[in-house]
Amino acid sequence: MGRLADIRDNLIARMAEAETEGRLGEVVGLRVSLAGAEEKLRRLDQSPGQHTAVDLGVPATRGDR
Repeated sequence: MGRLADIRDNLIARMAEAETEGRLGEVVGLRVSLAGAEEKLRRLDQSPGQHTAVDLGVPATRGDR
C-alpha cells in the first residue's frame, strides 16, 4: 500500500510538470493512471484485514489418483 501511495504521489508530480510544459496529451494519460491508482488505494482502505490465506491442500501425485 505504501508503494502504491508513492506511485500516486509521483503521478501527481508528473501531471503538474506536464501541465506546466504544455504536454496536454501526457496529462490525459497520467490522469487515467492516477484514477486507477486512487481506486486501488480506495479498495485497499475499504477492506483491511479481509485478505486471508487459503488452504489449497497437498497436491496429488500420479500414483495417488
